[in-house]
Amino acid sequence: MSEITGKVFDVKIFNRILKYVAPYRKRFYFTGLLTFMLGFLGPTRPILVQYTLDNSILQPNGELLLWLTIGMIVLLIVETIVQFYQTYMANWVGQNVIKDLREETYHKITSFKLKYFDQTPIGTMVTRVVSDIETIADVFSNGILIIVGDILKLVVVIVLMFYTDWRLALLSLASIPVLLIATRMFNRAIKSAFQDVRTEVSRLNAFVQEHITGMNIVQIFNRERKEYEKFKVINKKHRNAHIRTVWANAIFFPVVEMLSAISLALLVWIGAKGIIDETVTFGSMVAFILYIHMLFRPIRQLADRFNTLQMGMVSSERVFKVLDTDAKIENEGNFQLKDLKGEINFKDVWFAYNEPEWILRDINLKVAPGEKVALVGPTGAGKSSIINLLGRFYEYQKGSVEVDGVLIQDIELQSLRKHVGIVVQDVFLFSDTIYNNITLNNPRITLEEVREASRKVGADDFIMKLPNNYNYEVGERGGTLSVGQRQLLAFIRAYLYNPGILILDEATSSVDTESEELIQSATEKITENRTSIIIAHRLATIQKADRIMVVDDGKIVESGNHTELLNHNGFYKKLYDMQFATELTS
Repeated sequence: MSEITGKVFDVKIFNRILKYVAPYRKRFYFTGLLTFMLGFLGPTRPILVQYTLDNSILQPNGELLLWLTIGMIVLLIVETIVQFYQTYMANWVGQNVIKDLREETYHKITSFKLKYFDQTPIGTMVTRVVSDIETIADVFSNGILIIVGDILKLVVVIVLMFYTDWRLALLSLASIPVLLIATRMFNRAIKSAFQDVRTEVSRLNAFVQEHITGMNIVQIFNRERKEYEKFKVINKKHRNAHIRTVWANAIFFPVVEMLSAISLALLVWIGAKGIIDETVTFGSMVAFILYIHMLFRPIRQLADRFNTLQMGMVSSERVFKVLDTDAKIENEGNFQLKDLKGEINFKDVWFAYNEPEWILRDINLKVAPGEKVALVGPTGAGKSSIINLLGRFYEYQKGSVEVDGVLIQDIELQSLRKHVGIVVQDVFLFSDTIYNNITLNNPRITLEEVREASRKVGADDFIMKLPNNYNYEVGERGGTLSVGQRQLLAFIRAYLYNPGILILDEATSSVDTESEELIQSATEKITENRTSIIIAHRLATIQKADRIMVVDDGKIVESGNHTELLNHNGFYKKLYDMQFATELTS
């Protein structure tokens, strides 16, 4: 929170928000004009009321009374129309600004390195993209333009008060210094409270998002009560932050009402004496009663407006902090991969998620075009890190990685990832149909192409047995499908996009025997005639690989085919014997 200033009005942040208004500047300026008009239309009514009372009622004049009444009705209608368009246009501008800002923020987030998401709670990102940006819209609908309009109205009212009767004006304004002091104290009290509110909203969102996603772990380990207690603590802090804002409002608004009542009482007392002494007209006193309402209402509302502006500034600062985050993979390469051969070359590669805790040490790996290479080794050895570097999801610190003899940093990022397909162990499916999950909503891929790929992978039979077939809704994260079925859909997806280099990361580690046979068959089909890297836990799935690389503690310790490695009687042989013994026991 130290990086969030929390100013009620920050010129730099506001100027930055205004840049998003540029495409809608005409409507924004028109809204400003309407706001300016409202600043004068409202205070005009008391003048008409005063003139009507003094010149057509106390001094009876029926014809003048009729015309003045019509004039007040017309003025009220005009003010209503202007108020409608001002409100509509201000909200229209605000909604379009946050639409553009939300799109830019989401686009920025999609460009971040995976390391950023490793360190940032998902719920926090949701808060930035949804609720924080939503709050920025209020800067336009209930913020700066309305504040300017209210201040203008106050100035006009005060000028008219002194023009009408300077003595009554001074009397009516006697409590204003106390009101200004109270407003200043209120703004100070509310500022830190709003910062706390936004912080606690982020924490609450992050906690709920994370724990609902991982609810199976919570229940498996009987952690419901403990996690519920943690939730209660976070929720209590969230409540307390809001109560601080409620407490400030509960004190401030009664103070405003009390000061308004005092001013009105003084006005009636002194004004009545003036009417008796014939130093004040009845119309003037009635006009001043209306002026006091017009004076105190905007001042009271200004506190609300500043609350809105304060929330908008805090939210804007948080969103701009995301936009200013430099966490994306640099895409300075301009080489386009065409007619990909599929040669991969790791030369003296060192990599760490957090230096100097090296995950990979001096990796040298060359894969020939069309070769099928398997990576095996214990958990945490660095196998998945190797494939993450190839797709540039993370950046290595030392050495070089080449595809077809070209440094991957020199290859345009989209071109590189277009030719590198990855099927991961934990397949992610969106809450959508099977067809859309396979095509990823690519309109160029037809249903017939999807079915043909499914037949080759061996998944068409189970899909056709589902309700609605390829239009079957898989539920959130594909929860209505088995692990093996989700894995097969990932294989179809990879097959359709036809990458020149295919990576299978632990594709059979969590499936049953029947699904494993289907996936092994699918693996043979989709790796045919293309460069493939297979990370495997079950050694039986990679015995037909052209080469097997054994990775341990971030290093490649053995290399060869299945027979050669067994005869070498080294690390691979130990892994094979342990797994074979385990399978026999089970």
